[in-house]
Amino acid sequence: MTSSIAIMGAGAVGCYFGAMLARAGHAVTLVGRPAHVDAVRQHGLRLQTAAFDEHIPMAASTGAAGVAGAQIVLFCVKSTDTESAGAQMREHLPPGALVLSLQNGVDNAARLQAVLPQQSVVPAVVYVATEMAGPGHVRHHGRGELVIGPSAGSDAAAQLLAAAGVPTQVSDNAIGALWAKLVLNCAYNAVSAITRRPYGELYPVSGIQKTLHAVADECLAVARADGITVPGDVHAAVEGIFRTMPAQFSSTAQDLMRGKPTEIDHINGYVVRRGGALGVPVPLNRLLHGLVKLIEERRPDANA
Repeated sequence: MTSSIAIMGAGAVGCYFGAMLARAGHAVTLVGRPAHVDAVRQHGLRLQTAAFDEHIPMAASTGAAGVAGAQIVLFCVKSTDTESAGAQMREHLPPGALVLSLQNGVDNAARLQAVLPQQSVVPAVVYVATEMAGPGHVRHHGRGELVIGPSAGSDAAAQLLAAAGVPTQVSDNAIGALWAKLVLNCAYNAVSAITRRPYGELYPVSGIQKTLHAVADECLAVARADGITVPGDVHAAVEGIFRTMPAQFSSTAQDLMRGKPTEIDHINGYVVRRGGALGVPVPLNRLLHGLVKLIEERRPDANA
């Protein structure tokens, strides 16, 4: 059965999952920036993977009205834009639409739910390495699975996504899974951004390796103090990232290299805030957060 799906915030993550869904025959609308939208309208979205390189036709819009009629919305905007983008969508969403928050950080779904009280907003944990290679062109480097929280529509959404080649699991501990992802982001994102190096060049360096694990330990201490059960072996995951995504630059690195604001306030910065509230010291997270903020201040538009 064909479903109507909208991607709110069609960056690298949203474009990858949107393309996979459109490739499976679903009616997908991307909501993104004008240059990107123009390219998709003219040529379709180019999805480049190790297995195929295709132009996939789909609808595209520059405004939130593009979500009108969608049964499922993949909400992929930057964490800093959660409330504003949610408010823009509100009048266009049909009753009963399921909104999946595919965002960095752990509190976006709750923040979005406050803006969209009439909708079912579900947190989703994203495991994919992608980048925008140009307007209308997304490049996939590895993985591509999701973990989503429970809701009345979650099981059906998971089946739809899995049938489109996106392995999806419904978990009662989606918040814990989000924390597990947050730990990886805290360990790698800032270091990749500061050094401008991909994951595969970071972990093998002894001093950096120890730093990544020490950052993870700080995050886990905050999670424990916050009553969060973080699933799996996080330290094994920290080691595994450089093997599974060796060519991937963190999203924070990509933002800085393109002169864009980062989400560091919702990654290491979130751990700093929660650590402060709970009385847990997080000096490495504080340092990494501060260094990225210093680099951000050099952006051409930072003081505009």
